[in-house]
Amino acid sequence: MSFTPYRDVLPSGLRVVTVETPHLHTALLAVYVRTGSRHETVENNGVSHFLEHLFFRGSEAWPDTVKMNAAVEEVGGNLNGATTRDHGYYYTPLHPAHLGVGLEVIGDMLTRPRLTDMEVERQIILEEMLDEVDDKGRDIDLDNLSKRLLFPGHPLSLKIAGTRESVKALTHAQVLEHFARHYVAGNLVVSAAGSVKHSEVLALAERAFTHLPKGPATTELAPALLGPGPHFHFVSHDESQTEFKLTFRAVPEQHEDFPALQILRRLLDDGLSSRLPFEIVEKRGLAYSVQAGLDTYHDLSLFEIEAASAPEKASLVVAEALRVLAELCEKDASDEELNRAKRRHRMLLEFSQDSPGELAGWFGGVELFRRPETFGHRADQVDRQTAARVREVARRYFTRENLLVVAVGQRKGLKALEKVVADAEGLPSSAPALSAARG
Repeated sequence: MSFTPYRDVLPSGLRVVTVETPHLHTALLAVYVRTGSRHETVENNGVSHFLEHLFFRGSEAWPDTVKMNAAVEEVGGNLNGATTRDHGYYYTPLHPAHLGVGLEVIGDMLTRPRLTDMEVERQIILEEMLDEVDDKGRDIDLDNLSKRLLFPGHPLSLKIAGTRESVKALTHAQVLEHFARHYVAGNLVVSAAGSVKHSEVLALAERAFTHLPKGPATTELAPALLGPGPHFHFVSHDESQTEFKLTFRAVPEQHEDFPALQILRRLLDDGLSSRLPFEIVEKRGLAYSVQAGLDTYHDLSLFEIEAASAPEKASLVVAEALRVLAELCEKDASDEELNRAKRRHRMLLEFSQDSPGELAGWFGGVELFRRPETFGHRADQVDRQTAARVREVARRYFTRENLLVVAVGQRKGLKALEKVVADAEGLPSSAPALSAARG
């Protein structure tokens, strides 16, 4: 092993993960917090993302944001933050000799923020949100639309940045309440990876987060299953291409079926020789690109296929994608194809060992929700999957009832696209009539 991971829990309950990789010449510091739009309500939707923005407005020890950023930049860093549906994180690369600077700044930023200039940040966020809507204010973001349909009435359906209405209405008191509830010791993980020393990281983290109050980890309620599909949702938008996403609900990473899902993802999209790019792009020229991926949460995952094409070709692309999925459900992958997917999976896990960011995320980010497994264990699990087992898992999740398709684009070709989804030809199981919702 070219790295050594350590896991410690400070007396406050703060978890500290250190991944020593002495062969590298850089370090990555990241702090993960278990709060995102999944932990919000309709009334305060967007508060996690708003709070992320406000942290960069300075802290008690660093009220001057220019000096705050300069301090980190002078030691090779660059302060960044991100909010997702189920967590947020704050990070910077650093020269290993100056890890203390990064911890000092981020620690104070997350424990003693000034939370000022809220009106300025509100305008910035409202501008940022324009990317997700059309000129009529309708949501045209495929991810937002899919989550809203998959998880009706559940916080996972909420937009990460919130709505224009919720962001405009957010008060300073709501921001303070969210900060006090979620930014507590039991809900954060400090992670450092690279050419760092375990004992030094532990001492620096304890000092940097001395003002962090004690408190428990955030928990969530699992979403209910969506009624049987196929489900189809279309939003008209006057663009030259129609964008669409196919989604199948699946199981979380720790489930015994997940290694087979990872192989299926690689069989479908892992270079131009994999099935979807070859059949849709290279062979038929129906689209410029097509992607398959797994969107994971601690209690479920979503298997997604996304592409864009000329409106009149949209039905052909979706039909071909469904045909490829149906083939995986009916016929075992060849030994050559299966072994290639396994080799690629193991190689890319090995590549991750050269990335402090990947290591910090794997051992630190996952720690928010469960104890992370080793790279070797994950690779071994994938290696144990047989062709028959992969086909069995494909048949379990690539079903007509489990299919949701969201499309955004011109109405040209809409009827044909509706029919393709309603028929879901070749997918296992029978499905009720198409549940259609048009925008």
